[in-house]
Amino acid sequence: MRSSVNIAVLGTGLLGRAIAERLQAVGHTVVAYNRTATKALPLQAHGITVVGTPELAVARADCVLLVLTDATAIRAVLLSPACSAMLRGKTIIQMGTIGSGDSRAIQHEVEGCGGTYCEAPVLGSLAEAKAGTLFVMVGATEEQFGQLSPLLRSLGREPRLIGPVGTGAALKLALNQLIAVEISAFALSLGLVQRSGVSVDTFMAVLRESALFAPTFDKKLPRLLKRDYRQPNFSTRHLLKDVELFLQEAGGLGLTTGGLGGIRPILEDTIAQGLGEVDYSAVYERINPRRKA
Repeated sequence: MRSSVNIAVLGTGLLGRAIAERLQAVGHTVVAYNRTATKALPLQAHGITVVGTPELAVARADCVLLVLTDATAIRAVLLSPACSAMLRGKTIIQMGTIGSGDSRAIQHEVEGCGGTYCEAPVLGSLAEAKAGTLFVMVGATEEQFGQLSPLLRSLGREPRLIGPVGTGAALKLALNQLIAVEISAFALSLGLVQRSGVSVDTFMAVLRESALFAPTFDKKLPRLLKRDYRQPNFSTRHLLKDVELFLQEAGGLGLTTGGLGGIRPILEDTIAQGLGEVDYSAVYERINPRRKA
């Protein structure tokens, strides 16, 4: 694949917008589409063309990046009759979090339209997307991986070929499951520390020196102490979606998922409190609710 590529980014939420900005900044030509058009308009300030339909975006591109919410959204946007007719000869890279079975099914549909398909979900936040340091996990053939590696290196230092389509999706679900478990466990421990009169500084000092420590604890601690979940890197609503995907996938493989199953209602209750679009660390409001005066 040549060094400069015409790229369509379908889906310009938090991650999609950052990916589009990064690709344009490193010399690619980007056209963007989002179902809620106003969310894509700020990209124009970065020299990115924003169009009103996905088929217009696909028509202008050699490579199409999907950064959409779920498989239902992918089918509605990419596999509509108008857009499907534009897929012949196009390379489709699915970068969101979906189930492995859905990824393989979409691959089949794209190839039936004459396009090629692979998956490259990513791990990292907005800062990593803008800096080009995301973890990129590729489900593709070795030939596809070789062709697309120069483009994917614009987004991550060393993209990894995980295996065929479906394996990248499975790995992404495995990692996102840890996001839900780690924030819930940390919020619970922090709540106990605070309510027991133990110094948070002491708690964190011991935790950092132990094998229990995860860097995300330090990243999320200021949010939890201030109870400030604005300007999210990843929303509560999207984390619940990924937890449900993991439970479905793991259950189908015969795994016991009781622990994660207990976190799902915590996420649901957090969203019911109006905290679905803020940072997922808002689960702290459900785990350690404010005490009444």
